[in-house]
Amino acid sequence: MKSREVEADLLDAALTTAHSGLVTAFGHVSALVGERLLITPPRPLGSLTLSDRAMTLDRAAEELPEGTPKEAWIHLAIYRARPDVRAICRAQPETATALASANVPIRPLHGQGAFLGPEVPVFDDPRLVRDEDRAEQLAEALGDAPALLMRGNGAVTVGADVGQAVARMWLLETSARINAQAAAAGRPRALSTNEQAAWLAAETELLNRLWAHLRSGAKGQS
Repeated sequence: MKSREVEADLLDAALTTAHSGLVTAFGHVSALVGERLLITPPRPLGSLTLSDRAMTLDRAAEELPEGTPKEAWIHLAIYRARPDVRAICRAQPETATALASANVPIRPLHGQGAFLGPEVPVFDDPRLVRDEDRAEQLAEALGDAPALLMRGNGAVTVGADVGQAVARMWLLETSARINAQAAAAGRPRALSTNEQAAWLAAETELLNRLWAHLRSGAKGQS
């Protein structure tokens, strides 16, 4: 995709995460275009407009350009560790954050929950990740998973494009609510490996459809 198309996706992602209640004053979304990283500016995502341009830095950057969100180190570390990742969403899903703080695992109890992996890993450091070393530790905790909870500090989701990363963030919060409600109601029963595999066969199709739904809903409210 061209830079302008990616910037349009980033703006839609910013408004979608805000409209969905996944971010407040904080959060950011990024994407790779070649070896360049495009990331939303350090402003509330719901306040961004067409006049706001994405910030750009090189994936091999050793320092952050002035004005770049300090947590851009998270994005750089993940892109360097995961060649399959082309977009990242950083947000503060409330229920998912609460479960991570309570040491309650988020497992796939419903079909689309399979798109988050067998169990969402947790980065057990509640401090802000604003330096290269801790960002590399976070990327190691993420491993090859599609999502990561940060104890007391929100979450990160990844994807092959912006839409997948944002759709997974929405699913992370949805799956967290289902896990919490199931635990309160009885004994949660996670999907088996075979059941997860059946859903994963349709993952790209369903994530794209979910992104279209979320995007249109946010535009309808803008």
